[in-house]
Amino acid sequence: MKKYLILLLLAFVALPAFSQSVSDATIQKRENRRGMVLKEWNTAAGAKMPFLDHVTTYDELGRKIEEIEYASYGQKSRVVSEYPPDSDITAKVVREIEYNDRDKVVRIRKFEYNEDGSKSRQLNYYPNGKLESVKVFEYVAK
Repeated sequence: MKKYLILLLLAFVALPAFSQSVSDATIQKRENRRGMVLKEWNTAAGAKMPFLDHVTTYDELGRKIEEIEYASYGQKSRVVSEYPPDSDITAKVVREIEYNDRDKVVRIRKFEYNEDGSKSRQLNYYPNGKLESVKVFEYVAK
């Protein structure tokens, strides 16, 4: 086990250096999306009328704050993204709340990041706050 942990630590050292925050390209994308609402329309094969598929809403800093997926009957799911209070354009999402078609909370995801800004863990909780599962992200250099 110790040998595996040492190899894992060496893999992190061997990875290319990551920025502490998001990349310049991500910042540019966020600046372009300030206050935007993106609507995605879809048309089934053979149909003439398009239907609303997704709506993504961005805040005044260009960060995604809500994504709604639609089905023929209406809202299929909704995910609300939260960022640290008083954070800037470089902040990473710390929590996502997932809602079902009846707008009831079905899952809460919390994210943890490594010092280099890469995602380290995703903790999934039931609506009652009980831990459902933990996803660990492992970065292995080739």
